[in-house]
Amino acid sequence: MSETEVVTAPRPLLLGDGRPAVAAWSLDPGMLHLNHGSFGAVPLVAQHRQNELRAEMERAPVVWFPQLPDRLAATRAEIAGHLRVEAADLALVPNASAGASVVYAALAARPGQDIVVTDHGYGAVTMGAERLARRWGGRVRTARVPLAADAEQAYRAVMDEVDDRCALVVLDQITSATARRLPVERIGAELARRGVTLLVDGAHAPGILPAPLEGLVCDAWVGNLHKWGCAPRGTAALVARGPLREHLHPLIDSWSAAEPFPHRFDQQGTVDATGPLAAPTALDFVERTWGWETARRYMDELADYGAGVIGDSFAGPAGPVERVDVGMPVPGMRLVRLPEGLGATRVAADALRDRATVELGAEAAFTSFDGIGYLRLSAHVYNTPADYDRFAETCVPVIEDWARQARAGG
Repeated sequence: MSETEVVTAPRPLLLGDGRPAVAAWSLDPGMLHLNHGSFGAVPLVAQHRQNELRAEMERAPVVWFPQLPDRLAATRAEIAGHLRVEAADLALVPNASAGASVVYAALAARPGQDIVVTDHGYGAVTMGAERLARRWGGRVRTARVPLAADAEQAYRAVMDEVDDRCALVVLDQITSATARRLPVERIGAELARRGVTLLVDGAHAPGILPAPLEGLVCDAWVGNLHKWGCAPRGTAALVARGPLREHLHPLIDSWSAAEPFPHRFDQQGTVDATGPLAAPTALDFVERTWGWETARRYMDELADYGAGVIGDSFAGPAGPVERVDVGMPVPGMRLVRLPEGLGATRVAADALRDRATVELGAEAAFTSFDGIGYLRLSAHVYNTPADYDRFAETCVPVIEDWARQARAGG
């Protein structure tokens, strides 16, 4: 952020009765919660709904489980409405990584063929692609997309890796470590023209993007509802519209295995499905209380404010640090560069995250890209400007001291 740039703090969101938004959650008030994007946070109304559903399940399990497929089908329809897709195209899976695993398992063997990912890809999904490539006797090729690449540069970086040996491309719609978009719509259209399969990892998209599949051509898309959608964990969507959908099967074979997609996903043994069943309660709560459009605008303004306040506090006597340019930014997420010596690898960034929770009382996301450590801010409606002011005042000086110790080898 430059010295002439001033970002105004947005007015905190309130509940209908005038209480602060955070009162609708059960978050520990003694901690700073600045990392909604990793594991989400479930509002009390959805927690209560899930508890009611669990109590119903335990009162009469023999009644509950035979009725479950119909109830999940109805829930899928509600979730599809929020994502603006057809219910017939949407299956429920535990998380985006599980959805990716479903896709990998469904693809026919393509001996000697390659898979293209990017250096922004989510590690677990990339590991699944590597396992699939080993099965095929091919390899995973990584498209290097500069952090500041615009849509054209990112498109070229990916498509330069796609040749006649490429059978599958796996792309993040919104990248986890680097908090940016990739031009999946344009890439998807070109891959479809070439007959190359595309899996889009939209883990962060539900809630951040109003219609994440609008204008997107892909063979499969996966997205988490427990992140920005605030649903109970274990709730994600797998959307498939083309021929691949008939080959997609849940990771657990059960009595609905012979049903068509997506109904075969509505019954998976004795899995506790109360999380997905309570998901519409969380999505509806945000819509009813503030409206998703208002919520997204607030989250974006707040993340912008937080990046400015924290970035300036990291500057020290050398002057303000430059804002991190991610080329294709997304609402509600920002990167702040860490002092040299901190978080340069994924392992180091994870260790910093764990240390911050213990020593600073702050839940924050520390990430790395291309050998540089970052603080990744991901705001939600329960956050306020005061959260970022507090982090800047109390946490940044300690983090800077950690960096001095690291550079000194201590």
